[in-house]
Amino acid sequence: MSQSSLHVAFLGVGLMGAPMVRNLLDAGFSLTLWNRTASKCAPFAGEARVAESPAQAVETADIVITMLENGQVVEDVLVGQKVVAALKPGALVIDMSSVQPSLARRHAALAQEQGAGYLDAPVSGGTIGAAEARLSIMAGGSVEDVERARPVFEAMGKCTRIGPVGAGQLAKLANQAIVGITIGAVSEALLLAAKGGADPAAVREALMGGFAGSRILELHGQRMIDRDFAPGAPARIQLKDLRMILDEARAEGLTLPLAQQVHNEYQSLIANGHSEVDHSGLLLELEHLNGALMGSAAEPGKKVD
Repeated sequence: MSQSSLHVAFLGVGLMGAPMVRNLLDAGFSLTLWNRTASKCAPFAGEARVAESPAQAVETADIVITMLENGQVVEDVLVGQKVVAALKPGALVIDMSSVQPSLARRHAALAQEQGAGYLDAPVSGGTIGAAEARLSIMAGGSVEDVERARPVFEAMGKCTRIGPVGAGQLAKLANQAIVGITIGAVSEALLLAAKGGADPAAVREALMGGFAGSRILELHGQRMIDRDFAPGAPARIQLKDLRMILDEARAEGLTLPLAQQVHNEYQSLIANGHSEVDHSGLLLELEHLNGALMGSAAEPGKKVD
């Protein structure tokens, strides 16, 4: 089936979903869109069909993509709003949201009862990766279903099959553990350097060429220096992911001290009114804890009034 004849329903046209939709349209896919706030579909109304309900959106779809905020919302859309019941036989559901692995397995079983396939395929790369079609896509499901979805995935980024259903979500939890913990490490390192009198921008530049170099230091380190905390990935979503990490760890009989500590820091950040800042805004909680702003070469470690 060619891309032009493959019909895709996309449910969830938000911060991440909108650029993903843009790339699918540019790749030649026929799309039907649905979003709880219908106005977010308006920029695409001339190029895609906009459905009044999620069930209506999927009725004729070969592939259904969900990009929703959390597992509760995915459950409500797929089950409560009867998306699964409206699937045509042979359709393929691809949940690109971040949800609990157990929920992915439940939804896969429900799809199978309808004669449909299912992949859990969460992503990493944030809004920049979504806009540039450079998302890292972590897929859980059969080899056959991943191959069916590959043309869609290639329009949005690079897909790696991790294993059976649920494995994609486990990979995303691993990703978010590394991201959250590393944001905490970068925050502490730059504040330490600034408080001692170093220019944090120069420190970041020097570290980028060494063993401490990372995508988090490159992008989020710069955000911290610029104090640009407009949300790409909001802190409340990072906290949600850390909760899922700890829940999964408990279910597996594991203790993850670093994930627990960073979870607590994000919890405090949000309790202090910063739920909508970018997750790199964890620096704000560290500054609050220490009563000092990171500052710059001119004002290293400036005290908070």
